[in-house]
Amino acid sequence: MNELLHLGPLSDDALEAAADFHARLLPGIEATLSGGADPLTLVFLPANHEHRAWRLAAVQGLARRFAPSRVNAVESDAGAGGREAVAAAQRWLDGAGGVTGQLLPLNGKGAGGVLYPSE
Repeated sequence: MNELLHLGPLSDDALEAAADFHARLLPGIEATLSGGADPLTLVFLPANHEHRAWRLAAVQGLARRFAPSRVNAVESDAGAGGREAVAAAQRWLDGAGGVTGQLLPLNGKGAGGVLYPSE
């Protein structure tokens, strides 16, 4: 099953958060991937749009460096709805063998069931 790595709170300032991620968290992520974690999903707490570019670049860089291992990331809150959203994304990513290097924002508020047209 897809391993999850929760990345604790980072600064609200995008530049400070990126610097902290690269200095403090990236070495552990690389060690986890070098140790055979495949696939690995990073879990970020939600942040404003200014964080998207550095997060996506980090995930894409990790996916390229550690290919053919799969590395993705999700953004979700830590509440019950967020945990359910992360679990659902984890199940989906387990079945999506070609998906790597992606940053997926999740909504833990519960969008409801998927509706299919009746025929």
